[in-house]
Amino acid sequence: MSNQDINITEDDLKKLEARVDELIQANINLRDKNNSLLSTQENLVTERAELIEKTEMAKARVEAMITRLKSMESGS
Repeated sequence: MSNQDINITEDDLKKLEARVDELIQANINLRDKNNSLLSTQENLVTERAELIEKTEMAKARVEAMITRLKSMESGS
């Protein structure tokens, strides 16, 4: 392939440069969105773990109350 086979105009280069700039911006936007989603996911996982812990604590308290009520019934 010789230089004569390649006819790239200034306009072609400007279009290519504009497209590359668009792709770079799209990459930046996607990276930012991905970071935001990862942060949200991390927060939701933490919140879920806290809710599971609170649920387990509430369940234990209810079971303790039931046990106390049963022992009061059998003691009467």
